[in-house]
Amino acid sequence: MPHPLTLLPIWRARCGAALLAISALALAGCTSLPAAVDQALPSDALLLGEQHDVPEHQRLHRDTVQALAARGQLAAVALEMADQGASTQGLARDADEATVRQALLWNEAGWPWAAYGPTVMAAVRAGVPVLGANLPRAQMRAAMADESLDARLLAPALARQREAIRTGHCDLMPPSQIAPMARIQIARDRAMAATVSQAVQAPGASQSARTVVLVAGHAHVDTELGVPQHLPPGLRVQAITWPKAPPARDYCADLRRQMQGPAKP
Repeated sequence: MPHPLTLLPIWRARCGAALLAISALALAGCTSLPAAVDQALPSDALLLGEQHDVPEHQRLHRDTVQALAARGQLAAVALEMADQGASTQGLARDADEATVRQALLWNEAGWPWAAYGPTVMAAVRAGVPVLGANLPRAQMRAAMADESLDARLLAPALARQREAIRTGHCDLMPPSQIAPMARIQIARDRAMAATVSQAVQAPGASQSARTVVLVAGHAHVDTELGVPQHLPPGLRVQAITWPKAPPARDYCADLRRQMQGPAKP
């Protein structure tokens, strides 16, 4: 059986339950602000939750970043798709994509640049920093063993988080691994919350009602389980998730094949 860390892409692909269901409002190439986002402003932090294999969600994120930047209301963009410590801070607006990807230590195997590059480059072209927000993989093993993370959610929410881990891994995860994997999810949410909070409090970030945008999976922006639970009080926070869609492929079948190993000749 593969190590539980190898199951994370399946969890990312399936995500947890969405908080809000909002009609898709933007067309490809449109630079107007999606209505759901417009209604959520002003806010210090705008948390955009996506289904990772739905291109329309990435287009909505690009449109949001472009429109907020055009209004002068964008302070920073934080990404689940890059690790904490990686940043485009200091890059020129005309930096090429290779330079931007290097600055973010981009993992193409985990996150296709074709899907997220347009959002990232829209921020770079506007002179707005793009910040890695996810927990670095090197810290995940420690998170699995950190029982103090269990207390970061109320008991009912922790139970929901563990259930989401179980169903998100197609009921195939050994029961002994559910609690450790839930701790990774909590640690990742805390890392993203810390990145967002620091960006909100950065010099100049509060001027002219500017907003920090987080792009992450649906589960990470859940107000009862995810990043909002770990943000400091007093921040004006809005979480938006786009409508779910049928997955692009059968991730559970992929996971079963992964766990069974290569077929014998």
